[in-house]
Amino acid sequence: MDNIPLVHASLGKQELAAVAEVFASGWPSGQGPQGKALEAQLKQRYGAGDAVAVSNCGAALHLAMLAFRVKPGDEVIVADYTFPAPAHAVRYVGATPVFADVRTDTGTVDPQAVADLVGPRTVGIIAVDTVGLPADYTELQAIADRHGLFLVEDAACAVGATYQGREAGALAEVACLSFHGRKGATSGEGGALIVTDPAIGADARQRSSFGIGSIYDQAQVIGLPIPRFTEIGYNFKLSDIAAAILRVQIDRIGELLERRRAVAAQYAELFADEELLAVPHVPLDRTHAWQSYLVTLDPTVDRAGVATDLRAQGIGCLHGTWASHLQPAFEARQKCPVSADLFQRNLGIPMHAELTENQVERVVAAVRTALRANSAHTRVLGGAA
Repeated sequence: MDNIPLVHASLGKQELAAVAEVFASGWPSGQGPQGKALEAQLKQRYGAGDAVAVSNCGAALHLAMLAFRVKPGDEVIVADYTFPAPAHAVRYVGATPVFADVRTDTGTVDPQAVADLVGPRTVGIIAVDTVGLPADYTELQAIADRHGLFLVEDAACAVGATYQGREAGALAEVACLSFHGRKGATSGEGGALIVTDPAIGADARQRSSFGIGSIYDQAQVIGLPIPRFTEIGYNFKLSDIAAAILRVQIDRIGELLERRRAVAAQYAELFADEELLAVPHVPLDRTHAWQSYLVTLDPTVDRAGVATDLRAQGIGCLHGTWASHLQPAFEARQKCPVSADLFQRNLGIPMHAELTENQVERVVAAVRTALRANSAHTRVLGGAA
């Protein structure tokens, strides 16, 4: 049988044609015509004050910390159950990430946990739209406003999702997007900063090109303008090749998300009576982007055994995401028991826009078999029989 990969990028002829146009233009580098057009497209989509295209979401998070002038001695509360990019960004500027536990039902950051962690050194909050599901921004914004904190939305996985009728990427004063290969819209790698305040966008755009701004813009000026390096910047530019691909992908978000939703619905239906796992919970006030599909295994199930069985059949799977506070790099003082439990029991199974109904059925059948083969409960019952 053919393999069923965990992820697959939906790239085709439209994207190839867009790349060919960039080759013909003679400007494949960053902050050129395609990058500018992509930023205008994102700004319009999110109704934002500005949008800045960058090399990846990690760069966007780093630029956000710089724009808010986060410094050593500061603390930033970050969602714990996630790829730990937010905590990395806080550490990049010498500050301390403080890890907040998550809701048991959604895996998104628990507002009460955030409120309990606010202290004299707290300057901001980074919420995460966990694997595509938006967090509780009404409550989080209220906490931020009450204590004078900034709020950043890590919407890396959530392009196309919504919360209370608003689109992920527009749920806080600063949002960070990812266009990595497994996201709903992708250029292989890439990211963006979506901001309500144009001054933050201007700051991020300048810093993302070594602090001197767009070389393309400078090349259009008559004469010989010589940029001055007045502050330390970074090489976080997104190439015009990637920007051209993303201009196509952004227009396809609705189409690609609809396919992912169909896959998620089929999984939910086929797993409805399965006692050894729970499918994702989506509250009624939000929608999921389905970057990943994580099932939560019963405590009696050996997850590693299930993964081994699935991979032996060519079916991709992954542990889910990380309990960031447990990672040695951060030497965290906090305990996040819900996140730690999800880190041990969640399993990611194939989710992308190219999955067929037959492939989903095959995945479900294989998971069901693997659950029973690797459950202590069923092994005991089998032995007793």
